Amino acid sequence: MIPTRLERLYQLMNASGLDALALNPGPSLFYLTGLNFHLMERPTVLLLAPPAAPALVMPELELPKVAAARVPLTPFAFGDNPQTWGEVFTKAAAALHLEGKRVGVEPTRLRFLELSYLKNAAPKAAFISGESVFNQLRLQKDSEEIAFMREAAVIAQNALKATLPMVKPGVTERELAAELAVQSLRAGSDSELPFAPIVASGPNSANPHAVPSDRKVEVGDLLLFDWGASYRGYASDITRTFGVGQLSAELRQIYQLVKEANAAGQAAGRPGLRAGDVDHAARGVIQRGDYGPYFTHRTGHGLGMEGHEAPYMFAENDLLLQEGMVYTVEPGIYLPGKGGVRIEDDMVITADGAVSLTDFPRDLTIL
Repeated sequence: MIPTRLERLYQLMNASGLDALALNPGPSLFYLTGLNFHLMERPTVLLLAPPAAPALVMPELELPKVAAARVPLTPFAFGDNPQTWGEVFTKAAAALHLEGKRVGVEPTRLRFLELSYLKNAAPKAAFISGESVFNQLRLQKDSEEIAFMREAAVIAQNALKATLPMVKPGVTERELAAELAVQSLRAGSDSELPFAPIVASGPNSANPHAVPSDRKVEVGDLLLFDWGASYRGYASDITRTFGVGQLSAELRQIYQLVKEANAAGQAAGRPGLRAGDVDHAARGVIQRGDYGPYFTHRTGHGLGMEGHEAPYMFAENDLLLQEGMVYTVEPGIYLPGKGGVRIEDDMVITADGAVSLTDFPRDLTIL
């Protein structure tokens, strides 16, 4: 599988007019090599310049990891003295003949630290955005990746089921978020969650990206959970909203609209349609219900080794959906001072439609 990924990468590089690529540790490096590194004060860079074997500039203390690489790698290791690091970058750049080449970088990942060493090692190279390559490289998931994401969804859903008995008036958002994180690990998540759980109650749930606070849950609140798990490096991202005791008529009304919008967004996905059509389908339900101004974000985003990646489900996106693309459908209505509802599911495009990787109940549940 991994060599095929490299072949796909080289095809994309050729189509984009790039001679080489430079990657910091992160999902793309793991996707291509099977190796995980943390960003730290010591630089680590994967250099790819076909037909040469990929080169990995790295600290000596990380060398044992190279044996587990799923592609042939040439390591260029340095010790703890920063004065020697530049020489190692120069050797790697010379081995891959980077001088005078067009070198693509991952614009949201490559740090100034590594870029500076690379520019000094190959001063005549042009370092440019490789966004056109990276936006396509991981866009369509294979069957193994989809299986990992389905398991990540099962883990996350089991974690919420184990957390819900803790909900009662007087418990704080922070306490619920901590319990959900612990239950995610107990249910089988990788140790690094895709993002910190969002737990928002009452008026705080009207903030789409609320941070769990010391606010205590009260009767009559909407209670929103936005959380995910990781499995074998692949993420799930789910949102469910509950009622605590009896809700007002308006809060029940917006819940029903969001549920219908979620269903419409799910049904809109199939090969050949625009990503923007998914947004139109979900947003139209809320607009026809006269709450359009209170749906304040796009309908969804891509999902995979990162919690947010391509494709992005906004109205103007003309990207055509293709089999294997995975994305969220997460419409919401947010009423300032009152509360908000969001229902989010993880979708994968199939040969003739789309299916949900998530199946946690979507009907309004009163806790």
